[in-house]
Amino acid sequence: MTASSISSVQNPLPKATLAETAQVLRDVQGPMVAKGPIIRRPKVVAASERFDLDGRGVRRVQVLSDKYGRGPLMLNIPGRNMALILDPDDVHRVLEDCPEPFATAETLKTHALKHFEPKVALISHGAERTQRRRLNEHTLDHGHPIHQMAAMFMPVVEQEAEALLEEVRAAGGVLEYDAFLDAWFRIVRRVVLGDSARENTELTELTEKLRADGNWAFLKPVDKTGRAALLAQMQQALDRAEPGSLAAFMTQQPQGSEAEPAQQIPQWLFAFDPAGMATFRALALLSAHPQTLDAVKHQIREEQQETAPLLPLLRSTVLESLRLWPTTPMILRETTTEVEFANGVMPAGTSVLIFAPFFHRDERQLDFAHRFAPELWERPRTREDWPLVPFSAGPGLCPGRHLVLLLTSKFMAEILSRASLQLESHSLDPENLPSLLNNFGLRFRAN
Repeated sequence: MTASSISSVQNPLPKATLAETAQVLRDVQGPMVAKGPIIRRPKVVAASERFDLDGRGVRRVQVLSDKYGRGPLMLNIPGRNMALILDPDDVHRVLEDCPEPFATAETLKTHALKHFEPKVALISHGAERTQRRRLNEHTLDHGHPIHQMAAMFMPVVEQEAEALLEEVRAAGGVLEYDAFLDAWFRIVRRVVLGDSARENTELTELTEKLRADGNWAFLKPVDKTGRAALLAQMQQALDRAEPGSLAAFMTQQPQGSEAEPAQQIPQWLFAFDPAGMATFRALALLSAHPQTLDAVKHQIREEQQETAPLLPLLRSTVLESLRLWPTTPMILRETTTEVEFANGVMPAGTSVLIFAPFFHRDERQLDFAHRFAPELWERPRTREDWPLVPFSAGPGLCPGRHLVLLLTSKFMAEILSRASLQLESHSLDPENLPSLLNNFGLRFRAN
């Protein structure tokens, strides 16, 4: 036994019982896996909404928090070290101390993402991660709310919003998720790859197929032919470098020998899917909060002459959608060395689980847990604040968060300035919003 391994044996973290671990697997991890961690399964999402499965997961972690205090809590899984974070300070620590000793390249995540992007920054480490992360940050304009290419992107959003509403009105005036998502992915393909990709629905279908394989992680063999076809299309987009696209902008950025630019693009296509989910839910939030909707429309009118409007209230609405219903409910890290916490030592090679809904919806700590609170995002949140992490945090913070908020807020603004939406499918209680809102089942009347 090495000296470094003695500390985690002699001073272990608290460990859940077998029964408690089974309850976590059933109430927290089970529903998340069943819904689809990489691409959602609509029927399971509907069942999760109906039976309040996400709320049950939060309540399960609350019980463990009451019993074990700060944690972290090791789960009792033979042959695999897993730890559940229970304390807000530990959330900040784990996310800020990345990639050492808390690596983003967690084992299960790696097995899932290798189905379509085996060399993406998110599951890379060391010098490879550094180069790939840097390329993503430069291309996605990581530090700026308004992307350098915004003037090229905004007309795309305007055109597709107008086309969507024309389609909706021709079909009887009902806006449902399938039509919304089709329009959203036309925007995504044009922004990422160029206008020539607007009708390339086969690419989206291939991406969705490989992501569906990724739901099974290591339980399903990699479709190497499909993956090669996807990556070949990404390389073709880079070679084409269509003006006005992110692919073209990427070719202008500094790249190291291990940057693998073609392998970074599928992650953007992946990430824009949950962004669409959050946007459709955000429209439902506004429909249930008419005073905020009036303020949003006023802000849209005020900024309508701007080439790339900031639209802070719409951005806050999207962030609230992501807080209330996280599209990445489990943030994963893996320890590269032993790590000492106040209550003990976490072994190297431990999968660290941050269950975002527990921290976002814990009514014991947060008076806004179950209500719409866009005021939370009026200023940047810091380490001194309670951890609300819709885009993760620290060095692993989503490098595309500003671009996502730019495109989603602009798309909402274009829809809301052209139509009046009434939510028909759900009756939302503004003071007690549900633990999950099934985006696939949302339906609006568009006038």
